Amino acid sequence: MADTPAGAVAAEREPNFLLARFERRVLPAMARRLPRWMLPDDLTALGVACAIGICASYQLTNESRAWLWVASALLVLHWVGDSLDGTLARTRGIQRPKYGYYLDHLVDAVSTALIGIGLGLSPYMLLAIGTLIVVAYLILSINVYLESYALDRFSIGYGYLGPTEIRVVLIALNTALALGAGLDFEAFDLDITVLDLIGLGIAAVMIALVLARAGRNLRDLAREEPAASRTGGTDSRYPGTY
Repeated sequence: MADTPAGAVAAEREPNFLLARFERRVLPAMARRLPRWMLPDDLTALGVACAIGICASYQLTNESRAWLWVASALLVLHWVGDSLDGTLARTRGIQRPKYGYYLDHLVDAVSTALIGIGLGLSPYMLLAIGTLIVVAYLILSINVYLESYALDRFSIGYGYLGPTEIRVVLIALNTALALGAGLDFEAFDLDITVLDLIGLGIAAVMIALVLARAGRNLRDLAREEPAASRTGGTDSRYPGTY
């Protein structure tokens, strides 16, 4: 439920995501067709259950690559639960901004950790790379939450790829692997796969994006709150502050 806490701007999905226009059209239509007994928390729970299932499915691909089809189906259901809970709340006018903000981002962190670790436990990605993706994602998320406090701005957008786009990439790779595509090769004496390379690329991009955004934020904050001079004393406008 990407709703809005006090002091933060609206946390809608960013319009620059590749599939954002599709989601803005489809999600409200889906929400209007859901049965009245279904509530936003039910969809949130569905998303968590699917994340657990995705983690287990990737681990079970050590036994059979048929589990890749299960992982792909669960990724679709995870999109439904993760994307539709907040939309349902807004469509019915039953938003709980602070509750939704807290729960949504807590669940996002847990789901990302489960999916990343699941990939790392599969034969298609090194555990170190799966863990790196999780850490990079959590750093990006923490930066967003810090911005909402320090800059009174809540912006989840870091580029054209969002959670939905990443799911589409994963489903495409799952399909290729399930059909027997040879996506592994030797490099630096390691048996790695295309999924490893994509994971490294995603982690590197996320780290670069957060560094660039953090640098911009610090420049803005430094202009707003000038540092004390080296000759001693703090700026008189901000006594006793760092």
